[in-house]
Amino acid sequence: MVSNPRPPSGNETSDQNLEGVAAPYVARLFNQHGPVNRRKILQVASGGIVGTILGGGSVNAEGFFSRLLGSSDAAATGPADQSDGATSYFKQLGDYLWLTPTKLGGGAQVQDLATGKTLAWIEYWNYGDSCPIAHHLAAFPSPDPRIGFEFVNSTQGGQNVLIYGIPTEIREHGMLDPIWGQGNQIYRVGFDGQQMNLLENIAETTGIGVGVHTVIFPDASGFSASDGQKDVVAFFTRATGQQKTKVIAAFRFDWYGNETNGALEDNWFKGGKVRITKLVEAPETGLYNYRGTKGNKLDWEMVPMGEYLVYTGQLPGDAVRNLTGSDNCVHHPIHPLSLVTLRMFAVGVVIDRTSMEPIACISSPAGTPTDNIPVRKVSDGIWEIKLDTVMTSGHECGFGPNGKWFTMTNNTRQNSMGVFDCADPDPRKWRRITDFKDSHWVGSTPSPFHIAYSMDGSKMFVSELHQKPAKSAIVIVDTATWTTIKRLENVGVDCQTMHVTYDGKYVLQIFSGFQRLEGGTFVFTQDTLEPVGYMPNFGGHHDCVIVPRNNQELIHSRCTTV
Repeated sequence: MVSNPRPPSGNETSDQNLEGVAAPYVARLFNQHGPVNRRKILQVASGGIVGTILGGGSVNAEGFFSRLLGSSDAAATGPADQSDGATSYFKQLGDYLWLTPTKLGGGAQVQDLATGKTLAWIEYWNYGDSCPIAHHLAAFPSPDPRIGFEFVNSTQGGQNVLIYGIPTEIREHGMLDPIWGQGNQIYRVGFDGQQMNLLENIAETTGIGVGVHTVIFPDASGFSASDGQKDVVAFFTRATGQQKTKVIAAFRFDWYGNETNGALEDNWFKGGKVRITKLVEAPETGLYNYRGTKGNKLDWEMVPMGEYLVYTGQLPGDAVRNLTGSDNCVHHPIHPLSLVTLRMFAVGVVIDRTSMEPIACISSPAGTPTDNIPVRKVSDGIWEIKLDTVMTSGHECGFGPNGKWFTMTNNTRQNSMGVFDCADPDPRKWRRITDFKDSHWVGSTPSPFHIAYSMDGSKMFVSELHQKPAKSAIVIVDTATWTTIKRLENVGVDCQTMHVTYDGKYVLQIFSGFQRLEGGTFVFTQDTLEPVGYMPNFGGHHDCVIVPRNNQELIHSRCTTV
């Protein structure tokens, strides 16, 4: 680990609290050159934030609140008088529970879409975690979520708290060590109908601590969790109540570039090989050795579209040149296959969950092979993939709910999405069939980010990330022709994941304002694509899930897409 890290020469800030990569990243988001200090950040953040208005049939937040309350003066009448107004309006969204993590708030909350009330919340600070960054979550199906359900929530920690430009002294106060401030916890939480309770810290139970995507298997028998700082992906059993989670299999992904001693950028873009190693637990303890920051290759995560910070030398760490960026793993809705995204190359490695072996590799960028890239088994527990051509980095991805196609974002250099035919049960026969690119995706930003699909799979919804503090957009894509149907502009700062209500009526878009600006939930109709408006959602959210009631609904939840 690097002690007291600072930005590279030429990126020093006039505010020494903007640690590490914060200054160059914030400068890029603000489209500025030269020093960036906290005063500049506050000046920009304070202007034009309140009251998003969509172009064309616009609905603003204030107007939507009035509609939800039933009348413009409903707030003054008191809660007892709002039962016929607020409840009836909220009930249009359906009888669902809306689960969201609070990112830097350090916990999660569940909101009743039928009433607008927050039913329960949890904060991991209360359990001794001195620096929880509640990152991604996924909920297991429950026949009646109002009576109870369970979910898993990964947390980052360690020096990741320093990249947001917060004038914090959390490190100086010793709150990042030894284990409980380092993050990479995986919390299993239960809602019992009244409150949320911490049931298990899976990182403590298993010795595997990963802090990014948590994605549940389509049969709800377990889940995967990943971490792009460690390049570790693990598959876990499902535990309930006071049971303990077990590791099914875990893998580490390492990169060996052809130009290992040359320029840092050449280390990736001049090709090389990915080595996949199956991890084993220590026989003495039965635990893996990946708790806290153990195994981190980077000191900070790659922020969205921030892969360039790695290959331009702005992200320090113990093993930067070996980075693959394996931070998500999604599951095919029909076949027992899971796909791990390697962000540094925009490729996906397919793992067969019946044998727990990697068996195929697909590449998303244009100019790379459209057919499968071979996966060679070197020995028991070791596989290698040779990549002759590396064009760009990538990030989020997902399978369509019918299992016919898969899409992945290509970011930083191509700003497009690869589309794959993945209907065949043998992933070695999957191939890239086209590339989708919205006309607005010119240059490095705005960029395609998270994705979701309509219930019938006929539409793909893509959150489009703009430079901070500009508001993100949503791109709606026809999956029959892979063309843009419609764009919803100026939705909110930093739009993250989306979710469709299981009746197929509405799409909910969470937005967080990069954790410390505006935040909420934007709602639009799935079929007619008309903006409905905004719901309050507090805490700076990075993910969202409507709690599924069965495995069929689970496929449309945090199972096939990230």
